[in-house]
Amino acid sequence: MKKEDLIGNYQIIGSNQDNSENTYKGTLSLSFDESGRILAKWLINKSQEQFGVGFFKNNILVINFQYQGDENTAYFGTVVYTCISKDILEGFWSEEFGDPEFLGEENCFRIEKTSREIIN
Repeated sequence: MKKEDLIGNYQIIGSNQDNSENTYKGTLSLSFDESGRILAKWLINKSQEQFGVGFFKNNILVINFQYQGDENTAYFGTVVYTCISKDILEGFWSEEFGDPEFLGEENCFRIEKTSREIIN
């Protein structure tokens, strides 16, 4: 697989880095910057935006991410995805203030473009 194969939009479902069984849903968009680095943008539960920059090798995608919390504090973390195929990514993540006894988990499934989206 090549990094170009990963570019696109994904539906995500994940669990946080804690002992709860709460899950979240959202979207992940992957693109390139002018240097060919992978850019990531998440929209979690239709309200929280997260941004990251990453790299890809041997079907592993690693992204360092950041976001602003509710109290306007910046949070930083890293997510590691195993690229099962160009359409399915399985990942785990950790952020600096998360519970160190746990890892968050996230699975991504490519969103196929409809014929209307292709035309527009």
